[in-house]
Amino acid sequence: MSAAFGARLQQAVAEHGPILAGIDPHAALLEAWGLPDTADGVREFSQRTLEAVAGEVAAIKPQSAFFERHGSAGAAALEELLARARERGVLSILDVKRGDIGSTMGAYAEAYLRPGSPLEADAITVSPYLGFGSLAPAFEQVASAGKGVFVLALTSNPEGPEVQHARSGSGSVAGRIVAQVAELNAAAPAGTWGSAGLVVGATVGDAVRELGIDLVGTRGPLLVPGFGAQGAGPADLPRVFGEAAPQVLVSVSRGLLKAGGEVADLRAAARDLRAAYTAKAAPGGAR
Repeated sequence: MSAAFGARLQQAVAEHGPILAGIDPHAALLEAWGLPDTADGVREFSQRTLEAVAGEVAAIKPQSAFFERHGSAGAAALEELLARARERGVLSILDVKRGDIGSTMGAYAEAYLRPGSPLEADAITVSPYLGFGSLAPAFEQVASAGKGVFVLALTSNPEGPEVQHARSGSGSVAGRIVAQVAELNAAAPAGTWGSAGLVVGATVGDAVRELGIDLVGTRGPLLVPGFGAQGAGPADLPRVFGEAAPQVLVSVSRGLLKAGGEVADLRAAARDLRAAYTAKAAPGGAR
């Protein structure tokens, strides 16, 4: 079995900074890059982005939906991207937000986390809203295959608080999810990230503090969308996450991809983003 995902990701952040490069080949970006809105266009877009960001970011985050909308040919383009990332030694976090029960969740875990699967990724995003225990098949792959999961907790969409801020016993729904992720990571070696992370939006404002949530105590990585096009910037990293800022993966998609379709331009944009966010993610980063 390969080394634990959390440890590998932590090392990647130490070497390449906290940027997580989203690969979202939606129609408007394909057009801006002069590519057709087809599976071939998606394939070129994704491979070009990987070429540009390899060695410049901690990991890539393909959004599965933008590949799936092109059917089997789009899924093949995603398979090729994930395989090429493995060849290049670039960690992949596949954004699929899967969540189901029983054998169905087991099939999702095998599809994305089983070594040798055509769609094998290093980690996936998962939804706990059919009950945290329903995700057990994914957690089993984390333990047995050195994979990772990022559990939706406090998302950046405006509808999220309807469920995530709701009270559950003595705390919030989100707070309970965070506590259960902390339990999964409790056995990780001291000073090493666990392989269960959380999705927490950069635009959640004071929600972490107001809900009494301890992100540092999870001992895991935080996948944080909301930077760039959604309005959050480097100053929001320490302001929203406080002492948990060093655990943040700064997820940037449009803010990177708007640099255009030339590899050199994309690579320069990735380096600029890395410089802008690395200092803010450091312990005690300027507030």
